[in-house]
Amino acid sequence: MSHNSFGHLFRFTTWGESHGPAIGCVVDGCPPGIGLSEADIQPFMDARKPGTSRFVTQRKEPDQVKILSGVFEGKTTGTPISLLIENKDQRSKDYSEIKDRYRPGHADFTYDAKYGIRDYRGGGRSSARETANRVAAGAIARKILGDDIIIRGAVTQIGTSLIDGDQWDWDQVSQNPFWCPDAKAAKDWEGYLDNVRKSGNSVGAIVEVQARGVPAGWGAPVYGKLDSDIASGLMSINAAKGVEIGAGFASAGYTGVENADEMRMSGGKPEFLSNNSGGILGGISNGDTIIARMAIKPTSSILTEVQSINSKGDEIDVRTKGRHDPCVGIRAVPVAEAMLACVLADHKLRHRGQTGN
Repeated sequence: MSHNSFGHLFRFTTWGESHGPAIGCVVDGCPPGIGLSEADIQPFMDARKPGTSRFVTQRKEPDQVKILSGVFEGKTTGTPISLLIENKDQRSKDYSEIKDRYRPGHADFTYDAKYGIRDYRGGGRSSARETANRVAAGAIARKILGDDIIIRGAVTQIGTSLIDGDQWDWDQVSQNPFWCPDAKAAKDWEGYLDNVRKSGNSVGAIVEVQARGVPAGWGAPVYGKLDSDIASGLMSINAAKGVEIGAGFASAGYTGVENADEMRMSGGKPEFLSNNSGGILGGISNGDTIIARMAIKPTSSILTEVQSINSKGDEIDVRTKGRHDPCVGIRAVPVAEAMLACVLADHKLRHRGQTGN
């Protein structure tokens, strides 16, 4: 299997399967002399790990990360940083019934079509378990970016239920199990998702990520655009089916006047009066807050029977047992933050390599 690496100057390669003994990643390109320990990575791992509420999969994984290389006396050495995360709570027997069956919405059929073999235990390499590696790499990326760049994310929609944008409060995100910035919407989502879970079904979500403090000038025109790399990073996340930057698809309905992010001077610096561009113009950051959103499809593993076929071509019905998220988008927030951090760290190093800044 090819294409297990992401990034250019800041680059990480992930390995491992959902029900194997461990997963991990190798981070290459981290500059030397940056303070780094497992304690810097673990809080982000804890934010992503399963089993944290009744609204996510009840698989219990401590997700304790171990640094195997690339750090000496508390600082990065500039050599590859190898990270290990052991799997502790695999229940492979839950998947024995679907070893020859293709679950609709999953990668079962396509993996078989491409490789002629697949790991049916939790989806193997296609499982969202792989995203723990990305979160670990993202923690290192944040260290490269420094404290002046703030990356954070939230869930703005679950199923058909949207937040009230006027009630956006970042402090609320950590106060509920949904990463929701609207206290009232979070309360409504409790009953909504309880009903979805009890019915053996699932729903999708929209996740928004923001990066504040990114200076103007990162990115490159044409084939090295910052927004195209952000879109690539977010679309590489399991279950992502759409990405937009700034106003995104809504901008198709704007006039040129409505869409223009007009400019004035404030304190001797340029100031944008709106942010329809999502902080990026011509593929280059403009100094405003970078804003991206991604659509996450409903969890494909559901208890309700759905029509499919098996590897022999027989028509069958499939019901997926096991421990699954009624809305996988809830746990996608730390992953989306991590991918945004990785893209920005890569572009910081690329910008420094080209301009010396």
